[in-house]
Amino acid sequence: MEPTMTHRLVPAVAILALAVSAASAGEVYGKILEGSTPAAGAAVSAKCGAKAYPEVKVDKAGSYHLVLAEAGKCTLTISAKGQSATLEVVSYDDPAQVDVVLETKDGKLVAKRK
Repeated sequence: MEPTMTHRLVPAVAILALAVSAASAGEVYGKILEGSTPAAGAAVSAKCGAKAYPEVKVDKAGSYHLVLAEAGKCTLTISAKGQSATLEVVSYDDPAQVDVVLETKDGKLVAKRK
């Protein structure tokens, strides 16, 4: 049976829909440092509205990358050395770089934008 124009168009439309949904997703990446040292072994997760995103490990250079389903206000939670700290960020349709410096103040982990 010869494929009709409709049969050829359906896969193309499906691929286009996936590309558009991926392009409209939020994306946050950057480095997490403890002072001036990469926070290798730390982990970072995000929560945007009611949607939570699982943590990803920070690599040995301190880099992380999160792909979020939507743009908007989010909270990053960074876990390191048995403690955690949060940081409010905004995810955009275009990738957003968020570099973080971890500090300990009064025995508690604190996250600040670099």
